Amino acid sequence: MNTFKLDRREFLTLTGIAGSGLLLGCSSTGESSNTPFIKNTGPQQLNIFVSIRPDNRVDLVNHRSEMGQGAKTGVIQLIAEELDVDWEKINVIQGLGNKEYGSQNTDGSTSIRKFYSKLREVGASARTMLEQAAAQYWQVDLSKVQAKQHKVYNLTNGNSLNYGDLAELAASQAVPDVANLRYKSSDEFKYITKPVPIVDLHDMTTGQAVFGIDFELDGLLVASIERCPVLYGKVKSFDASAAKAVPGVVDVINMPDTVKPVVFSAGSGVAVVATNTWAANQGRKALKIEWDLGENKDFESESAFADMAKIAQSPAKRSAEKGDIEAGFAKANKILEATYKTPFLAHAPMEPPAASAYVTDSSCEIWAATQNPQAVMDNVAGLVGLKPEQIKVNVTLLGGGFGRKSKADFVAEAVYLSKKTGKPVKVVWTREDDLRAGYFHAGATAYIKAGVDKNANITAWQQRSVMPSIKTTFAPTTEEMLDVELSLGFNDIPFELESLQSESSGYQNPVRIGWLRSVSNIPHAFALHSFVDELAHANGIPTHKYLRQLYAADRFVNPPDDYGFKGYANYDESLEKHPINIKRFKKVLDKLEKQVNFDEPLPQGQAWGLAIHRSFVSYVGVASKVKVQDGKLDVLQMHAVIDCGVAVNPDRVHSQIEGAMIFGLSLALMGRIDIKDGAVTQSNFHDYPVLRMRQCPPIQVEIMQSDAYPGGVGEPGVPPVAPSLANAIFAATGKRYRELPLNQYLTV
Repeated sequence: MNTFKLDRREFLTLTGIAGSGLLLGCSSTGESSNTPFIKNTGPQQLNIFVSIRPDNRVDLVNHRSEMGQGAKTGVIQLIAEELDVDWEKINVIQGLGNKEYGSQNTDGSTSIRKFYSKLREVGASARTMLEQAAAQYWQVDLSKVQAKQHKVYNLTNGNSLNYGDLAELAASQAVPDVANLRYKSSDEFKYITKPVPIVDLHDMTTGQAVFGIDFELDGLLVASIERCPVLYGKVKSFDASAAKAVPGVVDVINMPDTVKPVVFSAGSGVAVVATNTWAANQGRKALKIEWDLGENKDFESESAFADMAKIAQSPAKRSAEKGDIEAGFAKANKILEATYKTPFLAHAPMEPPAASAYVTDSSCEIWAATQNPQAVMDNVAGLVGLKPEQIKVNVTLLGGGFGRKSKADFVAEAVYLSKKTGKPVKVVWTREDDLRAGYFHAGATAYIKAGVDKNANITAWQQRSVMPSIKTTFAPTTEEMLDVELSLGFNDIPFELESLQSESSGYQNPVRIGWLRSVSNIPHAFALHSFVDELAHANGIPTHKYLRQLYAADRFVNPPDDYGFKGYANYDESLEKHPINIKRFKKVLDKLEKQVNFDEPLPQGQAWGLAIHRSFVSYVGVASKVKVQDGKLDVLQMHAVIDCGVAVNPDRVHSQIEGAMIFGLSLALMGRIDIKDGAVTQSNFHDYPVLRMRQCPPIQVEIMQSDAYPGGVGEPGVPPVAPSLANAIFAATGKRYRELPLNQYLTV
C-alpha cells in the first residue's frame, strides 16, 4: 500500500469539504477503461472518507491522529473491509482538522470503539453505490451484482467492472438508506481481525516520516520559549540584549501572561525566534528574566501529600453507597485499612511538543503533532480573529502522545508568534520544557477500609479518593472531583459487596492538570488491587482464588443501580452496549491461570503478583514475576491478557499492550514529579527516567477471542501493572509498599 502526499490544492479538494459519510470521485485522466460512462474530467465528491479514481486506485481518509498506536491503520481497515477493496490499491490520506468527521480527539482509547460501526457504514455505503451503478449499467436487479475485491461482478453472466470504471456513475447514485446496508459477517473478514502492518511503517523505519518537529517550509523561523516555572507566574522584566547578539536570532518576544483558567492557552514566558533551532536555544540561554512567581510559589508536593492523606481520613462528599456500612463493619470478623499514594506524573513522549503556524491577514495554516486538531481550531480562533472552520490544521505524525498532545497550548504559541512576526514559525519544546512546563497527571491519595466475615466475604467497603481534579485546568476554584474521574476504577468495583460507601475530595492544583494514559485509573487501580491482595493475604487465601471468590456469580455490575452512583460515565458508552460483565473478568483470570502457575514453589525472594482491571470498557489482567535480593528488584516476567471485544488489528493490540506494560513499569518503578517552591524539580531522563532495556522483562500478551463490540486498547493495559508488581513484591518479601514509585525503597 502506498501512503502519499497530495499538493495543497488537491488535498483541500479531497479532504476540506463539508458533509459526512462517503466521498466518491473520479477523473478521466490516467488509465482509462473501456466503459462508456466515464465522461466527467473532475472529481466527483459525495463525502470526505472515500474517493475512487479512474485508474482504479482508492483514496481513503484517516481522520484520527497517528502516534504509533495504529489508529491510521485501524480506521482504514474498517472502511476497506466493507468497501471490499484490494489493500495494495489504497492510498491513505491524513485528514485535516474538520468537524464533519465527528470527533478527532485521539485519546480515551476511542478511535476504534467509537467509530467501529460508523466507518463500516461508510465502507458499506460506498460499496452499495458501486453495486447500484453496476446494476444500472448492466440493467439488472441490484440483487444480481456483487462487489468483491475491487470489482463489481454480474452474477448472471460473470462479467465484471473495476471500481474505477464505475466511479462516476456511482457518484450519481442516491446514498443508500443505512437501515438497508448489508455488512460482512465475521467469517467474511479479510482485514478486520487481521494483523495488517501499520500504514506508515516503511516511512517510519527509513527516516522519511514527517513528525511535528520535522516540518519544514521556506522562510520558517524556529522559536524556543523560556516559560515561567510556576503556574500563573508572569514576566516582571527581561533583558534580551545578549540573546539578540547570538547569530541567527531574529527577535525576542514577550509571551502573553497565563490566563485563568489556563485551559489550553499559551503561558507566560519569553520567546527567542531565530533562523534555526540552535540559535533559538542559545539565545534563550542568554536571556535575563525577572519573574513574578505569583500565587503558587510556595507550593510543595511533599507537604501537599501529607495534607491529602489527612483529608483522606475524614468524611468527604459521598458519591456512591450500598447497604448499611456501619452494620457491615459491626458484623465483620476482620477489618483492614490502608492508605495509598501515587505521585504527580509527566507524559514524556519521545517527541516533545512541536507545531508550526503561518498567520497572514486573511489566513491561518498550522502543521502540528496534535491529538486533537479540532481543539486547535477552537483554541486559536480568537488569536487570529477567524472562525474555527477557517483555520486549516494539518496533522503530522506524532512521536508519542499519551494525552499530552491533545492540549493545544503549544500550537497556540506558534500561532501567536507567527502573528507577531508575520512569518511562519515553528515552536519546538525541549525535553526540559516537556517535563517542567507541560500538563501533569495529578498526584493522588486513596484510603480504603474493609470488613470481612469469617469466610472472607466483604461485609463493608469504605473508600475515599483525594486528588487535584482535571477540572481545575478549566475551573481553578474546583474543590471536588468530577463524576467522570470517579468512574475510572473507583465507583465501578466488580466485587460482591454487602455494603459500600465512597467519598472523594478535590485539592489545589499547583500545576496544569491534564489527562495521561489511563487517567484516574492509575491511582484507583493501584489502591483497589493492592488492597484486595492485602485482604487475600490477611485471610490466608491465594489472591487468584480470592479474586474468583469476590467476583462471585456471573452478573452485570450497574453502578447507578447497585451503588447509587448516578454520574457513572462508563467511558462515554452505554451500559447496554458495554456492561460491566463479571463473566469477562473471570475469563481473563482463567486465561492467566493457564499461563501462570501462581501456586508453584519458587526460590526465596521470588513470587508472582496479579491484578485484573476493567477500563475503557476492556478487561486486562497482568501477572508479574519478581525477584528481590539484597534490596534489588528484578522483574523476571510479565503476562498480560486482554479482552477488548473484537480485536480489529491483533498486531496493534499486541503492540499496545506491550507498550502499556513498559509504560506502566516506568511509572511504577521510577515515575515521579516533585514540586518545590511551586516549580517542578525534574528536568530530563536522568531524574525522570523511563524503562531501560535491561529493566524490561520478557512480556507475553494473550488476546481473548471475542465477538463483543470493540473496547479500548491504548490505555487499559496500564492500570493493572503497578498493583501486580507491588503484590508480587509483597509475596516475595513480606513487605507491602503502598506508595509509588518503588525505586524509593528498592534498587531497580
